[in-house]
Amino acid sequence: MFLWAGRKATDGRSEHRSIYQNIREYDVLDRKKTETALRAGEDRAILLGLSMVVLSVMMYFVLGITILRAYSDRVWTDETSCTVVNSTIVCDVSCSYSCGAECRRSSRYPCLQVFVSLNSSGKVMRLLHDEETQDGDPECFYIPKCHKDYAATHAVVQNISERLRSQRTVTCFVDPTDRTDSAILTQIYGRVAVFHSLFWPTCTLIGGTIIIAMVKLTQYLSIMCERVSRAKR
Repeated sequence: MFLWAGRKATDGRSEHRSIYQNIREYDVLDRKKTETALRAGEDRAILLGLSMVVLSVMMYFVLGITILRAYSDRVWTDETSCTVVNSTIVCDVSCSYSCGAECRRSSRYPCLQVFVSLNSSGKVMRLLHDEETQDGDPECFYIPKCHKDYAATHAVVQNISERLRSQRTVTCFVDPTDRTDSAILTQIYGRVAVFHSLFWPTCTLIGGTIIIAMVKLTQYLSIMCERVSRAKR
């Protein structure tokens, strides 16, 4: 009877140890799975942060070539008040538009000439819509997109002419060095354009750096916690 009781107690202990060992192995496997999942998530987060940093650097490079160079080379920098002296459609200009993959057809658009007088000096100058108009056709205030429907294009240009006549006084930008005899109405490469072109790459760079820093900080804290737990044992 005592032998049977001893065997029963021994079997109970071994069974208890077996259950405890199984639970411990399960905890170890579960911990390994969790650590593997965390490492995969950390690797993806670091990859995302590095991608954001590289993208922001590329954006800085592209914008430095285009927007910032155009901003530094701009001519019309002084803002002043102008009075519209004349706003008239003088002629039609030939243009071409795409009608397919390898198809080009000719059309025309009205050339609107606008002259303004600088309120500061009284000098009369030709007014252009923006910097690109100077490169496209400096004789016309606005160069609309070439369309098949000439009547619609003429209506748009006529509406612009009437608005300038009714407004009379407008804000324009002139060349302080008097190298050009024209003024522009709006700046494409002004301070607002430079701000917007640098704002988003900067946000991307800061976001990517924060992601990488947070992942590295989490890894460092986990290592310190593991060392503390081992020291307590």
